[in-house]
Amino acid sequence: MDGMMDHGNGHGMASPPSPSSMGMQPKHSMMMMHMSFYWGHEAEILFTGWPGSSTGMYVLSLFVVFLLAFLVEWISRTRVVNRVTDNKVVAGVLLTVLHAIRMCLAYFVMLAVMSFNVGVFIVAVVGHALGFLVFTSGAFGSGLDQEEEDRGYKPSVLPPLTC
Repeated sequence: MDGMMDHGNGHGMASPPSPSSMGMQPKHSMMMMHMSFYWGHEAEILFTGWPGSSTGMYVLSLFVVFLLAFLVEWISRTRVVNRVTDNKVVAGVLLTVLHAIRMCLAYFVMLAVMSFNVGVFIVAVVGHALGFLVFTSGAFGSGLDQEEEDRGYKPSVLPPLTC
């Protein structure tokens, strides 16, 4: 094999040196990312090292994901803008800010679910479901008082969430 180095990889080409063979060690150890659903409290959700290996912190993270999903449903059905102003420009700006906040929260829920932890998935779905039940389904009334109904307020001012 003239001019070709064979290092036993079967292709006749040299393998690139590994960082450890060059005397370099990684600064931190990488946690394995799951690519299928798994059970367990040792998860990494949204931020590096969070919630850690503590069961209590895992339960707190589940509550945070539930709350984020619930808030997405609340913001999707809020009538705050109708109550605050009748000025169309101010109302448009407020609706835009609410939409940006809603999308930010929805993406956080999506990223949390991408941890592939079954507990996170369940609380995200339950958060959205309970939010829908409370704010949209009508199971607890329309939520409008008589004055709001007389003035023609709508139960939802934001368009439905679509990703």
